[in-house]
Amino acid sequence: GWREAVAAAAGALQAGGLVAVPTDTVYGVACLAQDSGAVRSVYSLKGRNGGKPLAICLGDVDSLYRYCHVNVPDELLRDLLPGPVTLVLKRSEELNKDLNPFTSLVGVRIPNHPFIRELARACSGPLALTSANISCQASTLTVSEFQDLWPQLSLIIDGGPIGDVQSPECRLGSTVVDLSVSGKFTIIRPGCALTSTVEILRQKYGLIPASS
Repeated sequence: GWREAVAAAAGALQAGGLVAVPTDTVYGVACLAQDSGAVRSVYSLKGRNGGKPLAICLGDVDSLYRYCHVNVPDELLRDLLPGPVTLVLKRSEELNKDLNPFTSLVGVRIPNHPFIRELARACSGPLALTSANISCQASTLTVSEFQDLWPQLSLIIDGGPIGDVQSPECRLGSTVVDLSVSGKFTIIRPGCALTSTVEILRQKYGLIPASS
């Protein structure tokens, strides 16, 4: 059952493990962001360049204020989250110093997927979240596609196929947008929700692209 799966995944994370989870875009691997050992395990699992940041994942917009310095209207956050968007903001002192120690910013995800939001709420702090694939390989839409990683994961939550497995667009991952500079935005990764995200930022809130 659902509740048992959330409890099992939360238990595995609290024990320092890595858990594969479905999101609203692609399959992800999560660990506790405040657990430095688990964060290191994610990098080694993926063969990921140590200079590439991990995003944090939260269950609700309200908890975002604890880990980030927000300089945009609350309504803007709620127009984009939960959804297939990663918002990059200034990080607060609350966040683990060992998570992305090379930057003062952090990407925040609140996926529009009930399981991972429930899991984030069940854990004491934020999750660190990255796509479930070896770095530089395609992101994954089914659990069988990241079979190579299974031996190093504590638990795999199979939520079935995400989106259209045949469609390259479905593998783009979230749209990553930097909102750390007041009044401006920078698209870091176009992702799967570029048009709607830019429309909200420009037309509704009057933000301008940082490059202009």
